[in-house]
Amino acid sequence: MKAGETRKRLTAEDRRKQLVGIGLMMLRTQPIHELSIDAVAAEAGISRGLLFHYFPTKRDFYVEVMSAAGRRLLRVTKPDPSLPRDEQLRQMLLSFVAFVTRRRDSYISFVRGAAGGDNFVVEVYAATRAGLTARVLDLLDEPEQAPASQTRMAVHAWLAYVEDLAIEWSGLPEADRPSTPEDLVTHFIAALQALRAL
Repeated sequence: MKAGETRKRLTAEDRRKQLVGIGLMMLRTQPIHELSIDAVAAEAGISRGLLFHYFPTKRDFYVEVMSAAGRRLLRVTKPDPSLPRDEQLRQMLLSFVAFVTRRRDSYISFVRGAAGGDNFVVEVYAATRAGLTARVLDLLDEPEQAPASQTRMAVHAWLAYVEDLAIEWSGLPEADRPSTPEDLVTHFIAALQALRAL
């Protein structure tokens, strides 16, 4: 900071957003339960104690970071509603593959955190998957599905397949990937159609 300048004081909401943003950035390379509160506070230029002024416990901070990760995924995969529904589904899947490819390590941290059984991660992951499932059902013109309906469960399971294949595909060197993102999405849609036909 230059002489004569005063540091702008962040509002409580801006500080919370800053801290969550730092958490999201660090999530790119480590699972949520390994995120260092001291490192987050240092990156923000505040004390550990001040961080706990904004988030009463470590768990509260972790929940907010994971919730932000889930919201980001839903936001970046939201298709253009002016497109026909089949094109919206394709656009959503292309965005999902691009997101996993670009943020593969942090996405795997998100998935593995849920697989590891951390309750708060499981809850956020389940809510995110439920949001994606509801979106796909809407695009298939079958929105009001009960939780135990065969259609909803099939779409939910299909999303797990999409997720796993996108993670595997994105982990290959680009030259070794057996298909383009567009081909991969065509495969996903064909798999969904086959499931619905069973």
